[in-house]
Amino acid sequence: MSTKPSFLPLLRELARTYQTFEHYSAAHVQRMGLTPAQFDVLATLGDTSGMNAKALGDKTLITKGTLTGVVDRLHLKGLVQRLPDPADGRGQIVRLTPKGQALFERVFPAHGEYLARAFAHLGTEDQALAMQALVSLRRAFERAATSSTS
Repeated sequence: MSTKPSFLPLLRELARTYQTFEHYSAAHVQRMGLTPAQFDVLATLGDTSGMNAKALGDKTLITKGTLTGVVDRLHLKGLVQRLPDPADGRGQIVRLTPKGQALFERVFPAHGEYLARAFAHLGTEDQALAMQALVSLRRAFERAATSSTS
């Protein structure tokens, strides 16, 4: 008879917490007329001079194939532009248009205020404990990844 690993309840709670956060966040983003992926790209490009697709994918964690479609739809809405990448003759820089920057300046703070409503249910001490636990968990995965590659 095998016993269940002791970390399974933690893993389930982590997944449930992330899913609940995504559901809460996505509902607000969709009410602002964006998909979560579109919001992620706008939030990442906001107040920057733009970035290439690799950097944008790394920062948003959106896969290359999905990112292309998201950027295409934002381009059709007039929110982003594609410019030649001076560092890579074949590459492009994705940058917010003035319309995209204006949208970012409206939706990013509004979404921050929306998320703050949920975090207001946690006291300062609980937020600090949650932060400490998440940092410890991330570091454990980083150490495991490092040790598995050596």
